[in-house]
Amino acid sequence: MRTVTISPGFTEAERPQVAGLYWQAFSGKLGPVMRPEHHALTFIASVLDPQFALCARDADGTLLGVAGFKTASGALVDGGLRDMAHIYGWAGALWRGTALSLLERDTVTDTLLMDGIFVAPAARGLGVGTMLLRAIKREAVDLGLSGVRLDVIDTNPRARALYEREGFVAGETEHLGPLRHIFGFSSATKMVCPSGCDCRNAAN
Repeated sequence: MRTVTISPGFTEAERPQVAGLYWQAFSGKLGPVMRPEHHALTFIASVLDPQFALCARDADGTLLGVAGFKTASGALVDGGLRDMAHIYGWAGALWRGTALSLLERDTVTDTLLMDGIFVAPAARGLGVGTMLLRAIKREAVDLGLSGVRLDVIDTNPRARALYEREGFVAGETEHLGPLRHIFGFSSATKMVCPSGCDCRNAAN
């Protein structure tokens, strides 16, 4: 296993790479709404906020993965209709914004909301995702928040297994109904890990 460090934020030079990794991870869900791909990448890159990112890098500084999060103060991907209209035009922004609002998750004042973990293809299977998840749990502790919340979709059982190993507990499941044909999954389950849960792992 290569040496990996986790640190907050990313540089402007890394912005396109972060956007690309985000798109690789979530295009299956967002693609039908956000395509064409070059527009999606331009939009994502333009609205990324490094204040809400924890990044994994190897000893050479190569970006291996990113964990995004969301609080009442902002989010990793935090664009609005005006930002979207710059890329898609107002007509394209209005229907896309309406569709994406169906996936929007409200923040809770004392909870850190995960905004995605995504790992570079060359670094998958090396434990980078687990390290980022543990870093997110530490971030919640450092911010004095009550815990971490995330949603996991039914088509990603490997991610759910990881979250359960790391102390997350499943709660309510929301079903998309006919919208499953747009987003490519049928349901999403809320999972919560209180601050201090699985402390042995979170401290490693």
